[in-house]
Amino acid sequence: MRKIEQQMISAVKNCKDWRNDNTEVLYSPSRKVSCVYLHKNLIATISKDDVEIYDGGWQSRTTKSRLNALISGLCDGMNQGVYQVAFDWYIQDDDRTLNFIPFEHGYRFQRLYI
Repeated sequence: MRKIEQQMISAVKNCKDWRNDNTEVLYSPSRKVSCVYLHKNLIATISKDDVEIYDGGWQSRTTKSRLNALISGLCDGMNQGVYQVAFDWYIQDDDRTLNFIPFEHGYRFQRLYI
């Protein structure tokens, strides 16, 4: 995991605003959620119970890397994640199915309590 992704996860876990280069975390105390942005595009909304992911309109390597870092740091990174096969994105969520799910805007993973 990249250093920037470790810092991003730390900001989410600590309910802090943070920014480094093209990645930003904004915490909303009134909603009690952290929003993660990549190039000013929303790619994740994190509450105490779940992590909802989006592609922000760009299915890039960096977007996928940031999403998988969030899933690894806050959910079950061994059995859940975003994968690419022949240019198409898929979700693996072993809590729901053993098959890959086509990626659609706004998939929600249950957050682990660590």
